[in-house]
Amino acid sequence: MSRHQKEYQGGQDWNVGKSEDKGLRKDAERAVLIAVVSREQTVEQVKEHLDELQFLAETAGAITIKQFYQNLDHPDKRTYIGKGKLEEVIQYVEDNDIDLVIIDDDLSGKQTSILEKEIKRKILDRSSLILDIFANRAQTAQSKTQVELAQMQYLLPRLRGLWTHLERQRGGIGMRGPGEKEIETDRRIVNDKISGLKKQLAKIEKQSEVQRKNRSNMIRVALVGYTNAGKSTVMNVMSKSKVFAENKLFATLDTTVRKVVIERTPFLLSDTVGFIRKLPHHLIESFKSTLAEANESDMLLHVVDMSHPQYEDHIATVNRTLKELGAEKIPSIYIFNKIDLYREKYFDELLTQEEKDDIETELRQTLTERYGDNLVISAKSGEGVDDFKIRLLEEVKNLYATRFPYRTQYW
Repeated sequence: MSRHQKEYQGGQDWNVGKSEDKGLRKDAERAVLIAVVSREQTVEQVKEHLDELQFLAETAGAITIKQFYQNLDHPDKRTYIGKGKLEEVIQYVEDNDIDLVIIDDDLSGKQTSILEKEIKRKILDRSSLILDIFANRAQTAQSKTQVELAQMQYLLPRLRGLWTHLERQRGGIGMRGPGEKEIETDRRIVNDKISGLKKQLAKIEKQSEVQRKNRSNMIRVALVGYTNAGKSTVMNVMSKSKVFAENKLFATLDTTVRKVVIERTPFLLSDTVGFIRKLPHHLIESFKSTLAEANESDMLLHVVDMSHPQYEDHIATVNRTLKELGAEKIPSIYIFNKIDLYREKYFDELLTQEEKDDIETELRQTLTERYGDNLVISAKSGEGVDDFKIRLLEEVKNLYATRFPYRTQYW
């Protein structure tokens, strides 16, 4: 038996709000990633999804050693991947001292249990990895409660599959016996925990609602966008504050609100948690109170990382999530960020300046045709920021005139 087989312990083990043993081990775990290429996807799309999953793994503190993918009509109901690919993964894991296997889709409790038995390593699916990151990033009582609620809701339907000891106690039709009593007890515990967390969250939400009402006499603008699009950097540039910004996914978890004044016109600017494809549904539900800042805003600034090769997919993901939150009708402007990084990535050194200018002009025209009125900036270098401020000031003044037509402004 290998060292990892002796050390291996299966199942989910989250510790939200505790300083010790949060999420993945503090020393970097070696991971492999697995995805299925189904009928609805191309190999290129799945590879890009795996690259994003690798970024998620790095954010959580793991090192990705290899990516695996397999063409299947649909994931296997028992093992997610086919028998041959599973044997390949098992052999690679043994030969390369791998600690962790991460799947790019959600697994059932049964699938997780079977894969853990077969591979003899810790198994995480995409949702549990995202929940781990959120648990590690949560700072306030509200976000810690929201993450723990999402984790409990994620765990509840998977309890039966994760209860591996039931295999030894499996009886007749309904698996009667002590094992069944234990799992029912656990279900009750988890349900009670969910109920308690919802009550706790409701109290916090009431406080947040009061705070939002106290700010209702000012125009509110919210930054939304895909995770790592640069929202926090835009926030820092606009508000001259120091909101935490980092080149990692979900660097910002708690909503930050700052008062911004442009030419003596004040408004409130909020920075919200970033969205991501395949964001766990329970997480969206749990974070609706945090995202209420966006939902109750007068205007949205949709920040896009234009240097990312899949930025169009990111825009679609954010718009779908906004629709789910009921915020799709709020006026918004697309802010295409990281133009400096776009040039660095896609402009060939052999191009003349005139050719670069022509390409950029064509790019801006294409963005306008597809997404309407928009701004192209680099929050990091400051390029386009002055035009951004002028445009934002104009929009905020129009919103004041619409919302408070009979109130004289004394800025």
